[in-house]
Amino acid sequence: MSKANDYRAKLRSLAVWDTYLLAESGLPGPRGNLELAQVVADEGDLELFQRYTGYTVDQAPVNSPYEFLAFCGVVGLGRLLAEGDPRMLPLLQKHAADPRWRIREAVAMALQRLGEVDMDQLLSAMRAWSQGSLLEQRAAAAALCEPKLLGQANHAHAVLQILDGITASLDPIPNRRDPDFLTLRKGLAYCWSVAVVALPAEGQALMEKWLVNPDKDIQWIMRENLKKARLARLDAVWVKHWRSSVNG
Repeated sequence: MSKANDYRAKLRSLAVWDTYLLAESGLPGPRGNLELAQVVADEGDLELFQRYTGYTVDQAPVNSPYEFLAFCGVVGLGRLLAEGDPRMLPLLQKHAADPRWRIREAVAMALQRLGEVDMDQLLSAMRAWSQGSLLEQRAAAAALCEPKLLGQANHAHAVLQILDGITASLDPIPNRRDPDFLTLRKGLAYCWSVAVVALPAEGQALMEKWLVNPDKDIQWIMRENLKKARLARLDAVWVKHWRSSVNG
């Protein structure tokens, strides 16, 4: 029996999950129990997810076991969204602005559940988010830049266009020390490479446009993407050329 099936069997044997989840959360620590969180999302219901997502940063601070409950609740909202409940989307949009980085990651994972069943619907929603706040933009990029969602060329094209729009929106932002700006910048530092690998010719052309852009933060984002092994595996000569050009 796989670990996920072990977790599933255990949860189904319990009337109340909290004590077990807190003990198995993996927190405090460098990595929460993502496999268990996905099983909770599969097995829970709206009432449970609402209770867990109600744990605020004061009640469930970063790296605490109670943060894991909030994380599970957010991923669970994604399951309900993927099953056709549109009320979950604005809830996830709210959680995209959570101060806890793990909760923001949970939003991306939740949205990817929708993408697995209806990528066109996810793209439509993320186009709107990509024009929203910095953290909504970050959530859109992180949700879309998942290799398993980019198998179709039309989907990869749409994701590249969304990334292009988000990157263009950075130029007029005055406060480059804003923590939300830095969070978005960090996300874009890997997202581009994922999308480029999915549709190389178009993606490389777009990256080249931004690699010669004078904005220092955009240059940093592109240089960070050039460091990703996935791009070297795709086209080592191209990566070497552009790393030499931007660092020369």
